[in-house]
Amino acid sequence: MRAHRFGLHCLIPPYILDALSKSADPQARQLAVEAIEAAATARAVRATLNTFPQMAAIPSPEGNKHRLIYDLQGRDFHALPGKLVRSEGEARTTDIAVNEAYDHSGVTYDFYREVFNRNSLDDKGMSLISSVHLLRKMNNAFWNGEQMVYGDGDGKEFIRFTKGLDVVGHELSHGVIAHTCRLAYQNESGALNEHFADVFGVMVAQWKKKQTAAQADWLIGAGIMGPSTKAKSLRTFKAGKAYEDDPLLGTDPQPKHLRDKYKGSADNGGVHINSGIPNHAFYLAAMKMGGRSWVRAGRIWYQTLLTLAEKSSFKDMVRTTTAVAVTDFGRNSKEHKAVTTAWKEVGL
Repeated sequence: MRAHRFGLHCLIPPYILDALSKSADPQARQLAVEAIEAAATARAVRATLNTFPQMAAIPSPEGNKHRLIYDLQGRDFHALPGKLVRSEGEARTTDIAVNEAYDHSGVTYDFYREVFNRNSLDDKGMSLISSVHLLRKMNNAFWNGEQMVYGDGDGKEFIRFTKGLDVVGHELSHGVIAHTCRLAYQNESGALNEHFADVFGVMVAQWKKKQTAAQADWLIGAGIMGPSTKAKSLRTFKAGKAYEDDPLLGTDPQPKHLRDKYKGSADNGGVHINSGIPNHAFYLAAMKMGGRSWVRAGRIWYQTLLTLAEKSSFKDMVRTTTAVAVTDFGRNSKEHKAVTTAWKEVGL
């Protein structure tokens, strides 16, 4: 896996960091600026790595689950991966972030292996590498194309980013996307990239909790929200907004219908914004099918992930999920009807 094949993916969307950078709280402003600068630095490091083709992902020694957790000790991306503090099979440490990164990456591996018979992100058993304690009070987490990198949060707007299983599942799923359809990170294909990461992120959490679609909260980031914000999560798959008129974050900009699609150039053409449209469609489809989301709806979405191409659009997504539902479950089956109805309800 070469570094130049993959991009940088940040959990916290640019619009949230922009809102925080305009906060009346000077510390919130400063930390937002640092998070924005950290993302820019990470992209620069990725560009530098492009010139070193020998920088490849570490394969698993046994071709199976293999986790490596590193500690950056407050340093930046140039110090990646940091000091190795826990390897596969080793005992828990006294560092909760290290243990969470280890446990949650393991659950994500188990989910893909047991549900979709996929052996790690590349389906070849690649090691799952995580680095914790990026900088100081960093409000973000990143998938940099080779590994996970976690900030600790400032303890106000956000707490440590290793805490959320859905967060870890989301970021690691960007690695699965990079090894399958490689959706370009811009406009509709980029929104689908974020959509798939959200879908598999929530399914990992639901799978771990053994929840049905009806029992799940369908939130992304609920476990990392800090005490200074009213927001209960970063995003919601359900109708409505994840947060409104929050003094720090403003109002969730994600649409749930095509008529409200963002058409500007910010956020790479709205990759974190317009993902709300297919996210809501997946929620509707899973609810219509009933039971556990990963059994039928997730199966359709996973097969779709294996089929789409780099520049696939929302319409391609609709056609492919519909075709997979027919192939796997039959024309006019409950699953086929659930998929077609869900897409129509979001305007597609």
